[in-house]
Amino acid sequence: MLRVISANLNGIRSAVNKGFLDWLPAQEADFVCLQELKAQADNMTAGMLAPSGYHGYFHYAEKKGYSGVGVYARKQPRQIIEGLGVPEIDAEGRYLELVYEGLSIISVYLPSGSSGDHRQAAKYVFMEHFFTHLAELAKCGRQVILCGDWNIAHKEIDLKNWKGNMKNSGFLPEERAWLTRVFDEIGWVDVYRKLYPDTLGEAYTWWSNRGQAWAKNVGWRIDYQIATPEIAATAQAASIYKAQRFSDHAPLTIDYGTTVG
Repeated sequence: MLRVISANLNGIRSAVNKGFLDWLPAQEADFVCLQELKAQADNMTAGMLAPSGYHGYFHYAEKKGYSGVGVYARKQPRQIIEGLGVPEIDAEGRYLELVYEGLSIISVYLPSGSSGDHRQAAKYVFMEHFFTHLAELAKCGRQVILCGDWNIAHKEIDLKNWKGNMKNSGFLPEERAWLTRVFDEIGWVDVYRKLYPDTLGEAYTWWSNRGQAWAKNVGWRIDYQIATPEIAATAQAASIYKAQRFSDHAPLTIDYGTTVG
């Protein structure tokens, strides 16, 4: 079995203070993909860099206290790929790939466009480059699992208040159509939805800090594990951990019927 966790931490230092590293050992995950580190290397403690039993790999943003992705892995990879090769994107620390024999594990953090038109424009630029990358990645000959915060709710089932968000970043028609193309044109698989096609409220992974969103479960499903078809077909179970809150997101765990090469 291969257990993979995706977790947007909204600041690794904050999440650790809320018990994230204390929670981690009992999960027995092979890979833990992290997003929104909001830290640089000199902010990281030894435990953050490499929790017991793991090797830690990171792609930090150049801007302090911003973005950044990482992966905790039981086994050391053959190759580490940081970024997409686009300087303005890679400066924000949004893509990290660990390459193994026949397998790639990726932590990705798509931009949010909610802070203004300039950031929505940056999101569209990322999506354009990323679509090309995803098409190439699908042909790489390895099985691939992309974990992360995609900042897009795909369908009406994926957020509570879909009618009120149709003109908001994260549920815009253009964003949703792009994600449909990722699945239908390139052939990537939304693993959680493959396992649980009709799941409603318990599928949410993010809740606004405004109002009573968490208490009322007014959430969004924007954290995904998206995989190549062969490894997606081995997925056995998925869960979203909400017993503790490490950030405004909840960790997504999926078990696959395979092993690391």
